[in-house]
Amino acid sequence: MILCDVGPRDGLQNEQEELTPETRAELVERLATAGVPRVEAVSFVRDDRVPQMAGAEQVVERIERRDGVELSGLVLNVRGWERFAATGLDRVNATFAATESFNRENGSASLEEAAGRVEAILAAAGETPATVTISCCFGCPFEGRVDPGVVAELAARFAGRAEVVLADTIGVATPSAVRALVERTGAAGFHAHNTRNTGYANCLAALEAGVQVLDACLGGLGGCPYAPRATGNVATEDLVFLLEGEGVETGVDLDALVAASVWLEGVLGRPLEGYVYRAGPWPPR
Repeated sequence: MILCDVGPRDGLQNEQEELTPETRAELVERLATAGVPRVEAVSFVRDDRVPQMAGAEQVVERIERRDGVELSGLVLNVRGWERFAATGLDRVNATFAATESFNRENGSASLEEAAGRVEAILAAAGETPATVTISCCFGCPFEGRVDPGVVAELAARFAGRAEVVLADTIGVATPSAVRALVERTGAAGFHAHNTRNTGYANCLAALEAGVQVLDACLGGLGGCPYAPRATGNVATEDLVFLLEGEGVETGVDLDALVAASVWLEGVLGRPLEGYVYRAGPWPPR
């Protein structure tokens, strides 16, 4: 099982504060030091659209690379891929939504245009390890419930060419729905949000259904700008505590994760959404 921390990208892009490249690189390094096997370090998007992600290249330049830690970057189009390729990151993550409306709001494209952009990214990427994340697989803030058949068709389109990850972007899924969709699509990964406090149960359901990759975010940062009152991703340290307690080896140092969350709380100047960093691991070390 591979744990991917998306905090440096998915978490920080929803924060009001814009952190320096040095601080963002330090966050990546703290996660790597804790033994997180994959970290989504940056996204290659327009600085004026997502200022929290500005200076992606400067962030990558400052990261001290570690053996055994795969660093990924998010791209939305071929121009983003070109920027990604120049940095030498390990894995590209191309993403689009399962609904027409979300793609138009988030990427100014139709569903077919957005999927076509992913096709172009994969063609350019060649042998570079690639992930395709399909957002809004269980619900859309504009269209409501999403037809599982549509998600299955989209997942099949990219299966075999990339690692397909199903995302519960607005946090409306429940375990039975997650289990059914993972089994139907054969998806390799699952990206949970804990908006309605079902994220951790959904992660277990996805794992039981066969995924090999689970996304999480240090401190439970993140959310969706189009989902009012939405909280963030499942907290990495909380998920590690749960998985280890259920006998799933993660290879992650929970104490180091807790220390990283305490550090991040100080950087952001507010309590984070996670619980384990406040309560501490059990039994106490």
